[in-house]
Amino acid sequence: MTPEEIAGLLGDGGPFSGLPGFAAREPQQRMAAAVADAYEREAALVVEAGTGTGKTYAYLVPALLSGKRTLVSTGTRTLQDQLFHRDLPRVRDALRAPARVALLKGRANYLCLYRMKRARGLPALRWAWDRLRAIEDWARRTDAGELAELGPVIGEAREDDGLVRQITSTADNCLGSRCDDFEQCFVARARRNAQAADLVVVNHHLLLADFVLKDQGFGQILSGSDAIIIDEAHQLPELAAEFFGRRVSTRQLQELARDVQAEAQLQPDLSALVEAAQVFSGDVTRFEQLFAGLPQRQPLTAFLADDERRRVAEQVGDSLAGLRQMLSPLEERDAEFAAALERAVGLLERWTHVLREPPPPAEAEAAALHEVRWVEALIRGGSVNATPIEVADDFQRMRETYPGTWLFTSATLAVGEDFGHFSRALGLDDAQTLRLDSPFDYARQARLYLPSGLPEPNDPRYPLAVAAAAQPVIEAAGGGAFVLCTSHRALRQIAERLRAQLKLRVLVQGDDSRSALLDAFAEDGNAVLVGTSSFWEGVDVKGSALRCVIIDRLPFAAPGDPVFEAKLDAIRRRGGTPFFDLQLPEAIVMLRQGAGRLIRDPSDRGLLMLCDPRISSKAYGRRVLASLPRMPVLRELDAVREFLSTL
Repeated sequence: MTPEEIAGLLGDGGPFSGLPGFAAREPQQRMAAAVADAYEREAALVVEAGTGTGKTYAYLVPALLSGKRTLVSTGTRTLQDQLFHRDLPRVRDALRAPARVALLKGRANYLCLYRMKRARGLPALRWAWDRLRAIEDWARRTDAGELAELGPVIGEAREDDGLVRQITSTADNCLGSRCDDFEQCFVARARRNAQAADLVVVNHHLLLADFVLKDQGFGQILSGSDAIIIDEAHQLPELAAEFFGRRVSTRQLQELARDVQAEAQLQPDLSALVEAAQVFSGDVTRFEQLFAGLPQRQPLTAFLADDERRRVAEQVGDSLAGLRQMLSPLEERDAEFAAALERAVGLLERWTHVLREPPPPAEAEAAALHEVRWVEALIRGGSVNATPIEVADDFQRMRETYPGTWLFTSATLAVGEDFGHFSRALGLDDAQTLRLDSPFDYARQARLYLPSGLPEPNDPRYPLAVAAAAQPVIEAAGGGAFVLCTSHRALRQIAERLRAQLKLRVLVQGDDSRSALLDAFAEDGNAVLVGTSSFWEGVDVKGSALRCVIIDRLPFAAPGDPVFEAKLDAIRRRGGTPFFDLQLPEAIVMLRQGAGRLIRDPSDRGLLMLCDPRISSKAYGRRVLASLPRMPVLRELDAVREFLSTL
């Protein structure tokens, strides 16, 4: 079929016209035609598709009809599930396409049979034996082994759950094909299904990890793909920097020490290895303690300026090297020791790379243009990191390794009409671009309120001034409001003031899980939800439950982050302007994500309130406003009340 014929399938009278809620949309048809053309030419295409375009159908239709093996990558597990369990079946059924499809998530989402059996013998897990028995019973019945099937037995806080960490594998501790349970392994089974499918749904973390880590014992999911579709592509540059860099956390080091000690204790001739693992664990514990009270992120040089931190870091490296040396002759003894040796080798390589001595002054300036080394304080302990400042070359190498069609799409990729900020970050100079406005009638459905009289955002009184300006707006709306904050400090102050002043239900990020807060908000219908970054995107509340979105200030990146500061410095070295080349474009993209929470359906109506006075007082404010959907601007509270009275 030609691109035009494929676009016609999404028109009136096509196979989708009978689906509930479906309406022919010209932007959707244009996108479908462009995607089909990219499939024909095996080209790269970047598409910004405004909210309501229907981009998922616009790329699934040509993908399923192409006859080519396609990998679709989404931003989160939630979006993966939505695409695979809702959108994909509808499109496949409407087209009567016989394509084989598969869903593949990261290994942390699947039960590890080997580690589940091992967990039964760990005295430290006695507190969780009732849950473990329930998991063992489920393991005998499940086909997919996906932990989400367990519901409340697992809960949402998987990463912080001690039991879950013991019954799942990581790229570090997986035994791969050496495992006794490899044939029954849920991860291996899911990957085999993916390799046999015509269309596979993954997420960005898995996509990048598959290329960078190349897990041994499992086939690469990218191999054999003819087309890669990246949905929510605005997230990709930052995630790619994480994966193309190096990182070692104190948790990884402690887990290595624990696993080596547990295995060595089972064999009477390895008491020296038990002792070495204990010594290593003690060194890591001392290193963990050095993160207490530190800023969340800081440059490695600042962290190691303290003699004690430098000394303990060197001791951790020495004891890790000693542990690796003791594991080396045990590689052939069993799979556990072979895997532990691989982990020790990999961790030591990354540790040595990050903590190596600074280069000579003549080389330091050139090195600074490529990589930034930094540390991060975590809930317990921390991590050491080496992150590339730019990922364009690495990502181009990924595309060259897996040539074919590459589609990048999101509701927020351009700044105005310009895709340069996104394309440069990933080295997409050869990509065709297409920008499609939302089909929603913002002039009818929405209003933008720019309040006056607020202090400058750097004024300590600013969060309370925002709360005071938001209160009458929320009261006039009768609730149904998101208050999106750019910092946790602002969140605490604004939430406290609104709770004291409003008679409505005020939900606050941190009081419960993200999904529980969103469910409570939607069910209430008149609640107020105060949140930070995790609520700015990936949130879809249709209908009157959300009729007001209030944003406290322009979401410029917080100063002091070592990775961001290194990017700014690299721009200066090139002779660029950091504010206009990076800070403003990134703030605009994030602002558009937050503003996009308001209108999610053709019948939605609502008010967007931007509190930052710089939008009106600074010259760049015009650029900010031009990036938003065109809607009438209100500057007086009475006009706001009048509009809200019509909702």
